[in-house]
Amino acid sequence: MSKYQPEYFHQQAADALANPQLRQNFRGAMDYLQDKRKAAFADAKEESAIRDKAEAIRQRCLRKLPELLEQLEANCTANGIQVHWAENAEDANALFLSIAQSVHSPSDQPLLMIKGKSMVSEEINLNQQMARHDIQCLESDMGEYIIQLDGDTPSHIIMPAIHKNKQQVSDTFAGHLDGFTPTTDVDALIQTGRQQLREKFRTAPIGVSGVNFAVAETGTLCLVENEGNGRMCTTVPDTHIAVTGIEKVVEFLSDVPPLYSALTRSATGQAITTYFNMISSPRKPGELDGPKAVHLILLDNGRTQAYHDNETRQTLQCIRCGACMNHCPVYTRIGGHAYGTVYPGPIGKILSPHLLGLEATQDLVTASSLCGACEEVCPVRIPIPSLLQRLRHDAKLAQEPGHLPLRGQQCAASKTEQIMMKAFTLAATHAPLYHSGTWLAGQVRNWLPARFGSWTQCRTPPKPAALSFHHLMKKKQKGQQ
Repeated sequence: MSKYQPEYFHQQAADALANPQLRQNFRGAMDYLQDKRKAAFADAKEESAIRDKAEAIRQRCLRKLPELLEQLEANCTANGIQVHWAENAEDANALFLSIAQSVHSPSDQPLLMIKGKSMVSEEINLNQQMARHDIQCLESDMGEYIIQLDGDTPSHIIMPAIHKNKQQVSDTFAGHLDGFTPTTDVDALIQTGRQQLREKFRTAPIGVSGVNFAVAETGTLCLVENEGNGRMCTTVPDTHIAVTGIEKVVEFLSDVPPLYSALTRSATGQAITTYFNMISSPRKPGELDGPKAVHLILLDNGRTQAYHDNETRQTLQCIRCGACMNHCPVYTRIGGHAYGTVYPGPIGKILSPHLLGLEATQDLVTASSLCGACEEVCPVRIPIPSLLQRLRHDAKLAQEPGHLPLRGQQCAASKTEQIMMKAFTLAATHAPLYHSGTWLAGQVRNWLPARFGSWTQCRTPPKPAALSFHHLMKKKQKGQQ
């Protein structure tokens, strides 16, 4: 369980702002990623065309999601992939445990799962849940490996250790790896991590991965990566378990290249990543490598709730590039841990309420200036600011008829606020009452408090004019008579 929780967002954000090293780490990393994306989309017309295409594909696939999931299951099963359905994190972990317990470890050591990059495994708290049953989950993504050594959690969805600089990584290795000679040479640090992991790939009976795109047409699982650990996890161990959210399905294999192009350019500024893995079946007779069994776990965990509303369904268009985080003025200053959720930043603020409920995440939906930077760079054009406004509405008011209510609906409702809004509505619809109120505000303007709660923490308190425009005009008319 993470030590960071969304209920403590304000304190966690304050702690992050008070940490100059953390802010320096993020500032440098975010500036670098912003420049890389800008260079990758040097042609504005090409960028617009890529984003239009990616948005259209995601929206089409989401409209057909139920039937595509059935098609995916049928084609994966025909290919020899075993498909499992999980309604929530508990179901997913139970499936992992069942599969793992059917696999025999080659020694008297704890059963080992070696993992490639998977945010869904973070979402279900897989490592900790498996540890309760004496099953070790070892992260093989370099960033994930570093923070696992520290007992930390990811702070970014594609660069989990981005909150650390090379000196901090060296300190982590020095504290946990025998025989390590402290260094800040990045290549040496990477080689150290790879040397530690190489033997684990060979001996682990189970490999775990996420899925970037699951192709319904062919029953193919696509993985995007830069390190090669994903390919090792999905080919060397005898059993491969892939876990993904139900929204990752695409209709055709031809849908993948446009989404792949949009993803890599938006995430790291690359035209193409170092590795692109396509898995359609376990090892076939006569083949020399590949797993003997492949399992696919399809996780709901609140996604259906988002799907059934035409507006919030747009949240599920996300292809997990992280561009919204890299350009968000809030995230770039406080980092990912302050949010207390697996998915931080702008996308986390609109996705986490569906996964965790609004009661736990109500502070996150207000942690935005609504500047729109996230929407401007999103490769699938998710309207994040308008979705944040929608979630703010849901946190205050009851859901409209015909929509599935979010868990924690109306959690931020305030009787005082409701009374004040009703009073303002009454005044605004009765001219004499409104004008009397503005006149009174002008009379007491110098006696108003210097602070109005949290609203004035970062804002200058409002001060009514001595005379409203209405009263100024009346005064002018009297002077002319």
